[in-house]
Amino acid sequence: MMTTDGSTLQEFSLFGGPLYRLGCRLGLVRGVENTFWLGVALGLFCWSVLVALTLAMGYGHRVFTLQTIGSHVRLLAAIPLFFLCETWVFPRMAEFVRDIVHSGLVPEAEVPALQSAIRMTRRLSDFWLVETLFLCVSFASPLFDTLIGTPGQTGKLGTLLNTSEGRVGCILIWYASFCLPLFRFLILRWLWHLALWCFFLWRVQKVKLNLIPTHPDQTAGLGYLEVVHEHFAPLAVAVSLVYSAAFAEDISSGKMAFESLFRLVPLVLLAVAALLIGPLFIFSPRLWACRITGWRRYMGMASSYVDAFERKWIQGENPTGEPIIGTADLQSLADLTNSVNIVREMRWIPMGNRLLVSLSAAVIVPLLPLLLLKYPVTELAEKLFQTLSGL
Repeated sequence: MMTTDGSTLQEFSLFGGPLYRLGCRLGLVRGVENTFWLGVALGLFCWSVLVALTLAMGYGHRVFTLQTIGSHVRLLAAIPLFFLCETWVFPRMAEFVRDIVHSGLVPEAEVPALQSAIRMTRRLSDFWLVETLFLCVSFASPLFDTLIGTPGQTGKLGTLLNTSEGRVGCILIWYASFCLPLFRFLILRWLWHLALWCFFLWRVQKVKLNLIPTHPDQTAGLGYLEVVHEHFAPLAVAVSLVYSAAFAEDISSGKMAFESLFRLVPLVLLAVAALLIGPLFIFSPRLWACRITGWRRYMGMASSYVDAFERKWIQGENPTGEPIIGTADLQSLADLTNSVNIVREMRWIPMGNRLLVSLSAAVIVPLLPLLLLKYPVTELAEKLFQTLSGL
């Protein structure tokens, strides 16, 4: 990537690590940045072996029940969505870096500092020791089951052993010793990606950015960050699906009341917001300072201009005798007013309502089927018809 002064800037990327390289060697990573099929292959492999063992052992009647729905959701939906998210969002992160350089948000004198942050982040994302540590932690499930166990009846080894009444068969061995640890490993891997992204954003905000308070995006030029975080939607859907399946397991087994959802669903929303919107608060101090400084400067300029406009056109101090019709002073006053309004409405978080709506929808929609556990489809349809018709 070329900078404004013609030098080459290393491309930003979070792709890397042993699992990514394995996917490349197996041909499951398409075009360097498309890892979705790697996720599909991992999830489908785990799920097909699990179902085959279940059918072979004569438990086919228990394969597709609410008590085991969490295992299907984790393997067939959540794992592919993890990789779909990185396929979507990692290229957008690289575009954000290119944008802040080409737009001049990062001055030429600060490009070396940005280059250093990119190199450090790429080095950490491709550090094999991190994923090795995550594998060890994930597969040491008896030790870390309580700490990193996923929710639901099929989310923890202890719960699975209680449900099976202590009988350890090949089905439980496969699911508890490989499928669940793999899922935990992918969770830790994504948390590492998010930590690296936060680290990079923290390094970026330490740079002397050329923040402009009158920028039309109302975030001083950082508006593309909202676009980046909109592409985290598949990860939000994955998290919501896992919790939705876990709640369904607990409700169907009688271990949780349906009314508990009114307390738990907001917690899921808050957790997703903390993970996917929280990193944007890194720029809040800089944006707040930019707004305060811009407000002071533009108000001072506006006061001077309005005072001169008042004397010239209202009080009649017009030494040149310029006619008011066709004068550019009126348009300049309107432009200045717009600039002041942009500074006044400048956001101190680089996000808007669109990001909140998209991520909220990504969390709430997968939770909606839980209503069927309380209200049958016919009853829901009847209430919807009454609401729409007013009858």
